[in-house]
Amino acid sequence: MKFIDEAKIYVKAGDGGNGAATFRREKYIPMGGPNGGDGGRGGSIYVVGDRNINTLVDYRYTRKFIGKRGENGGGADQYGAGGDDIILRMPVGTVIKDLNTEEILADLDQHDKKVLLAKGGKGGLGNIHFKSSTNRAPRQCTKGEQGEEHELTLELRVLADVGLLGLPNAGKSTLIRAISAARPKVADYPFTTLHPNLGVVRVDSDKSFVMADVPGLIEGAADGAGLGIRFLKHLQRTRILLHLVDIAPIDPDSDPVRDAKAIVGELIKHDPELANKPRWLVLNKLDLIPEEDREAAVKNFLKAYKKATKYDGPYFPIAAISGEGTKPLIYAIQETLEQMARPEVDDDEPEIASNEDA
Repeated sequence: MKFIDEAKIYVKAGDGGNGAATFRREKYIPMGGPNGGDGGRGGSIYVVGDRNINTLVDYRYTRKFIGKRGENGGGADQYGAGGDDIILRMPVGTVIKDLNTEEILADLDQHDKKVLLAKGGKGGLGNIHFKSSTNRAPRQCTKGEQGEEHELTLELRVLADVGLLGLPNAGKSTLIRAISAARPKVADYPFTTLHPNLGVVRVDSDKSFVMADVPGLIEGAADGAGLGIRFLKHLQRTRILLHLVDIAPIDPDSDPVRDAKAIVGELIKHDPELANKPRWLVLNKLDLIPEEDREAAVKNFLKAYKKATKYDGPYFPIAAISGEGTKPLIYAIQETLEQMARPEVDDDEPEIASNEDA
């Protein structure tokens, strides 16, 4: 199925039915009085989060959803039937905004979460409501209210604990293949990842976390270059970002320090809030460096990178293709996620697992 993570739709709840102005006309009951019933309410439009759906493709091609109008009231105290409600099922993680005001109307962050998008109009009142001691034969009734309408934008943000960040071909897809059951496409050319992939990383029989792989960023991405910026919204719900760096690039003109610094710059330029999330360095493709030179290569990179960016977080040298170094990484992630989930008992920040002293 085609992955669609954005859509625009129009919703219009049903209008309420009109009230009736009628009078009793029965044999042997002179001056029967008013008996006009109320109109039925219009059908409302609801949205529900569904974990069994993973794309907004249904809303790319069907864009208008209009609720059924309530029936008009009738004589003999007959009330109009209400219009049927419409329930739209969308992937968990969908954020729904008003197209014109950018106001968030719903955030479907849980399975089966139900939110009212457009309320159906109330039915009009029949003339039985206007009878009084001084007005025995009221002829007035009211029309039904109009249902709410909105132009909406739908934006899918996948739910993941950990997000992968880096240049195309840094090894993000290889890493998620190595440590989870996900099988994203891997090839020796840029932008093999065209849409987000999720993988469940199982650390123990009862411990796991979800990792998201998105298309790679390139320099100038914040100005529209490449694919990555469009998909960065999928990292906004993550709690840890893993910045993958190709420490042994094949291109002799590539500079891993410069490239890593450029990615951080694009992230800050696009979304400072996302840039402030915990971000760990993962130095990949260690297998392409002779074993006796690996320690020196890692130290030289870290020295230059810390000088350029003031980075002081954890780092993990790995070879994703063989799985070397990935176990300490996933155990550190699991431990930190558990610390984040615990309630704070004092003002001290939890220590972030690092292999710096290893």
